[in-house]
Amino acid sequence: MIRTLTAATLSLLLTASPALAQTVVIVRHGEKASPNGDPDLSEAGQARARALAASLAGARVSVVLATPLKRTQQTGQPTADAAGVKIQPVALDGGGAAHAQRVADEARKAPKDATVLIVGHSNTVADIAKALGDPAPKAPTDCEYDQMTVIQLGGAAPRALHSRYGVPTAAC
Repeated sequence: MIRTLTAATLSLLLTASPALAQTVVIVRHGEKASPNGDPDLSEAGQARARALAASLAGARVSVVLATPLKRTQQTGQPTADAAGVKIQPVALDGGGAAHAQRVADEARKAPKDATVLIVGHSNTVADIAKALGDPAPKAPTDCEYDQMTVIQLGGAAPRALHSRYGVPTAAC
């Protein structure tokens, strides 16, 4: 029930945005097949990537930003495919704060009425949300993969909504 209400709220926010309000959706990559190196997504992670694309259907995603690592690329790919866009990789160079600012700068370059999907990591998504004006960003724990932050830019102040999507993840 809560997932249905969350999806409905998210859908309303994404489709009823004011004219020239950019919408930025920030998620952590899906579940990994391995804790080591640069792993692919697990089956659960692949299902989460498909759930993300389904959650954003109708949102007119025009930009997908992700790190060069496989798990972020694979999480964003179903959404990028559905939108007919290519994922734009943003390097992790220079540390977390520098990366977050680069991602925020890239998102702001999108058209003012665009929906931008950003796929990051547990240690980057809160910093990216903060760089985009979220006054209370939420960092996921190591076990959380279902958090979604939606930020509307273009008004007097950014508006942020913290939501969840896909199958709920278990607490650590």
